[in-house]
Amino acid sequence: MTDINIIIEEMAIGSADKSAKILTFKGQLDETNVDEKAKEIYALIEQTPKNLYLLFDFENLEYMNSKSIGYLTDWYSKVTEGGGKVVIAKARPNILDILEVVGLTQLVSCFPTLDEAKLALLS
Repeated sequence: MTDINIIIEEMAIGSADKSAKILTFKGQLDETNVDEKAKEIYALIEQTPKNLYLLFDFENLEYMNSKSIGYLTDWYSKVTEGGGKVVIAKARPNILDILEVVGLTQLVSCFPTLDEAKLALLS
């Protein structure tokens, strides 16, 4: 089984009706672990079905398979249906290339720094 760690941190936004989280990925999302990790993120989305703002920090994400791209697309859909927003920060060139090829960057904005992603997420 390939290792993947996802650290979920609360992001202060100064709004009682919104919830923002940073999800930091480290390792590889592949067939051996993606379903298990997806459940954690679905649980997070279900806990806050409205006004959830998610920042995916992909700086240390080394690989993602097609199934994980499908999950990312579904998470985006669920979050935006509830009035929230999703952005990606610091994706490596190989990850960014994959996201561009499948057209996901047309939906989810990608930023080179955490600060830019936070600003875009909360604006």
